[in-house]
Amino acid sequence: MRVAVLADVHANLPALEAVLADVEAHGADRIVLLGDIAGGPMPAETLDVLAGLGDRATWVHGNGERELVDAFDGKPGEGRSAADAATCAALIEQRHRDLMAGLPMTVTLDVDGLGPTLFCHATPRRDDEFVLVDSPISRWNAVLDGVDAGLVVCGHTHMPFDRLAGGRRVVNPGSVGMNYGPAGAYWALLGDGVVQLRRTAYDAAEAAERIAAGRHPEAAWWAEHYVTRPYGDADALEAFAEFTGD
Repeated sequence: MRVAVLADVHANLPALEAVLADVEAHGADRIVLLGDIAGGPMPAETLDVLAGLGDRATWVHGNGERELVDAFDGKPGEGRSAADAATCAALIEQRHRDLMAGLPMTVTLDVDGLGPTLFCHATPRRDDEFVLVDSPISRWNAVLDGVDAGLVVCGHTHMPFDRLAGGRRVVNPGSVGMNYGPAGAYWALLGDGVVQLRRTAYDAAEAAERIAAGRHPEAAWWAEHYVTRPYGDADALEAFAEFTGD
């Protein structure tokens, strides 16, 4: 089995479409969606495309799915993320809410040549925990305590990496729709004993135009900040450091 891993799409439909075409070209058998799928400018359209993958797709939930379902259900939240979730919740329907509700936090699959592989959004124990490529081994050991799989694949921080951590291999495919660093849509291909960190090019100007024409009230702002002028990886690492406790 060859597995394509897509994390942090953030409702950037043009980026998702580009990656899915690349996934097809590389002959992936299974697609694992690592959460934070619909928090962004085109949530309903993005969820409809991914629902069309049927049983070929395996989903885990991120903090974005949890927050979006809560917002749709009218549960109060706090901070900017709650406000963003409420905005997106107004753009989806019941079927989209039901697609995201009840998703597991982790899934383990046996990947050809790589063995049992645990997939999660942020960490195996929380859907909103920040662990970075440069976090110390002591922190990784705490985060992965009790995990039997030799390979762990996580998202959440939007930056790709492949590192060893306390005897395990940890991979982050990067973000499909809200990358930090060089332009493109990031994902990973696993199988045949190999982990490939991939970057798919897409037309950022055209994507920004499509996004800005959508129903999201901050679509034009979103497209400018996350598509045409994405934040750098160094800036993101500095911003996330305050959440890690390292």
